[in-house]
Amino acid sequence: MSERPYIVGLGGTTRPGSTSERALGVVLRHAESLGCEVRLFGASDLPTEPYDPGRPERSPQATALVAELRRADGVVIATPSYHGGVSGLVKNAIDFVEDMREDVRPYLEGRAVGCIVCADGPQAMGATLGALRAIVHALRGWPTPYGAALNPRQAPFGGPGAEPDPAAIRACELVGKEVVGFARMARASRGVSTA
Repeated sequence: MSERPYIVGLGGTTRPGSTSERALGVVLRHAESLGCEVRLFGASDLPTEPYDPGRPERSPQATALVAELRRADGVVIATPSYHGGVSGLVKNAIDFVEDMREDVRPYLEGRAVGCIVCADGPQAMGATLGALRAIVHALRGWPTPYGAALNPRQAPFGGPGAEPDPAAIRACELVGKEVVGFARMARASRGVSTA
C-alpha cells in the first residue's frame, strides 16, 4: 500500500472537456499538490453498460473503476445536473459500488467523498447536490462539508476570450482539501501511514 493517500475522481459527461470533468481535474491536481496519488475516471473511462446485479460479468471499465475505488482513501464525484438530478452516466457508475458490498471496507465506508455539481440554475444545483450527498450517505461514505456548485454558462475554467474564475478554482480546491484531510485522518485511525 502506498504511503500517500489515494484519491479517485469520477464523473463528467460524454462531451470532452465538460465543466464537471474539468472540475475533477482541478480537484485532483490540488490533491496531488498536497502529496496524494490520484486517478481520474472521466466519461470515456466510466462503464456504459447498465449496472445489473444479476450479471456477474463486468466490462474492463467497470472492473477498473471498482478496483480503484477499493484502494481509494477518498473519492470525488462530479456530475452535471440533468433535470434536477445526477446524470444517468454518473449514477450508473456509482451503482457499480454495489460490487464492494462484501469487502472489509464495504461500499464507500471510511472514505470522504467530495461532491461537485454543474448546473445552469441554483434550483438544479441545490437539488442535485442534495441528491448526490444522499447517494454517498447510502453508500456509507462521508460527504465533505463543502460541496461545489458550478455554472457552466459562466465558463468557470475559462474558454475562448474568458479567464478562469478564481472563485470556481477555489471551490474545487476546497473540495480537494477536505477530501485529502479526511483521507489522512481515516488512514491514521486505521494505523496506515499518512506521509
